Amino acid sequence: MNTVATIDSDQRHDINTVVVRGRITSEPRRRDLPSGSTVTQLEITTRAGDVTASVPVAVFEATTEYRADDEVVVLGYVRRRFFRAGGVTQSRTELVATKIASTSRRRDVTRLVAAAVKQLEAGA
Repeated sequence: MNTVATIDSDQRHDINTVVVRGRITSEPRRRDLPSGSTVTQLEITTRAGDVTASVPVAVFEATTEYRADDEVVVLGYVRRRFFRAGGVTQSRTELVATKIASTSRRRDVTRLVAAAVKQLEAGA
């Protein structure tokens, strides 16, 4: 029997924690933003059976050693970012990475998943 705990609205916390495992499908692109910040953009493809999804990932203020075809696990949060391009306001929904680990480094992946669990438990 499955049971779901009911949490009163004054005890509930919103949680925006995402873990994605997939393959980087194109070379990372680093850009300097007008604000002076830097962002490295990755495209990660996930597969579950016959379903394939492409996930845009942004890594702010950090360099990344990962390349196209690397398999990685990413911890982060979903954000919708607004910006102006060509005189028009546009938006992009992306996964903002807080940690990235290569799947070949099991210890790093274990730490990343433990950090995700800690975030989820803190919000419960």
